[in-house]
Amino acid sequence: MNRVAKAVGALGLAGFAAMNSQFAVAADPHWYGGLGVGQSSASIDDSQITSKLLGSGLTTTTMTDDNRDFAFKLFGGYKFTPNFSLEGGYFNLGQFGFTSTTVPAGSLNGKLKVQGLNLDAVGIVPIAKDFSLFGRLGLQYAQTRDNFSGSGQVVVSNSNPSSTQVNYKFGMGVQYDVSESLALRGEWERYRINDAVGGRGDVDMLSVGLVYLFGVEKPAPLAAIPPPPRIIEVAPVVLVVVPLPPVRTEQYCSILDLHFEINQSTVQRESDEKIDTVATFMRKYPDTTAVIEGHSDEVGPTADNMLLSQRRAENVVSYLAAHGIALSRLKAVGFGETRPIADNKTEIGKRLNRRVDAIIACATDIEGLAPKSARVTMALEMEFATNQADIRPQYREELRKVATFMKANPGVTATVEGHTSNQKVAAGSEMALSRARAQNVVNYLVSNFDVARARLSAEGYGATRRFAYNTSKEGQQENRRINIILDFPN
Repeated sequence: MNRVAKAVGALGLAGFAAMNSQFAVAADPHWYGGLGVGQSSASIDDSQITSKLLGSGLTTTTMTDDNRDFAFKLFGGYKFTPNFSLEGGYFNLGQFGFTSTTVPAGSLNGKLKVQGLNLDAVGIVPIAKDFSLFGRLGLQYAQTRDNFSGSGQVVVSNSNPSSTQVNYKFGMGVQYDVSESLALRGEWERYRINDAVGGRGDVDMLSVGLVYLFGVEKPAPLAAIPPPPRIIEVAPVVLVVVPLPPVRTEQYCSILDLHFEINQSTVQRESDEKIDTVATFMRKYPDTTAVIEGHSDEVGPTADNMLLSQRRAENVVSYLAAHGIALSRLKAVGFGETRPIADNKTEIGKRLNRRVDAIIACATDIEGLAPKSARVTMALEMEFATNQADIRPQYREELRKVATFMKANPGVTATVEGHTSNQKVAAGSEMALSRARAQNVVNYLVSNFDVARARLSAEGYGATRRFAYNTSKEGQQENRRINIILDFPN
């Protein structure tokens, strides 16, 4: 006899997350596997069974359905991007049945077991820091085994038919990331099933599951010795950006930006105060070192410009040495015309390129530092998950120090810079994400520590100012950073 399982459902996936959303999931491709358990349900087509019996001269008097059972599945998949994965596995939807009592006296019992394999495409939409919605659409290869038995006037000709069919399935669910390698799922799925006697219908499965992510790297342990500083050039202002050891918090750096007249290498009087600020900084932090970089415009022969830039750097080194900074802590390097920060076709651009920069190793606090007129860069590497911009609780203390310093120096203003690693997402989204990170830091300082918003500004630079290669997890994390530029009044 025919046994058809069917149900009526609707698939809906609400909400849309743009690629520059502050919510995201882990971006790195990885394998995962898991287990889901729950309940399956089907509707027994009582009217069709009754009609079949009536066609055999039997009238149904009562019908009892058993349309729910325990179900489970085992699955594995590969996540290609934050928004797409392929997933396959084994499912067992359990057993369903019915009992029909007839006149003339008799009864018909039917049971159906369903199990099989599936392969699904899974689309993922982040909705919060650790939550995401997902929808699935795929194919399943299901085996159905029917069992029929009759008594009295009911005669069954084939008591154990079976069938295997390829059909579709779909579903939706929500996932919560408990940790970097473990997640919980809740989901609903619908399987289109053909039974062994020609019937077609649907079986629904509600389940909860556990997902384990393979190959997800944990943060590296704290290094005993930090790597040597890396240097990045940016325009129009050259900032000091140094690598931070793993599990880093904040570092504070002095910055120097001097300009020269055409073909001149002597330090001008108005630059004395700027160099004095650097000397003050280095005297306060005796473990710091500095690389003094000389640069030139494109006027004149290239070889002469290289020598001129070297003399400019050496003159600044001599000035610092004369103010009590040991030569062993200083190094002069000339770059000539090779590293312009402005257009050499204009007079303003040429002047900007005739400069000396100081790349100064950072100290770990700014207590008591009060330069007269300078810029101090705070390089704060904050742990941002890919495409996330929310501020994690562990950075409250570091941001409190910034707020305390600004309150102790009421004339100081701050520019918060956001930076990202290159995730090759939609055009413009990296810039928007970096600005969202910077703006969140500004909002945090205002709402948690009462720093006046008028003293703060936010800038986003996307992936344009990296100082590490994006080919490793460590490099990507170093590029996902916040710089806070503290400006002192003249």
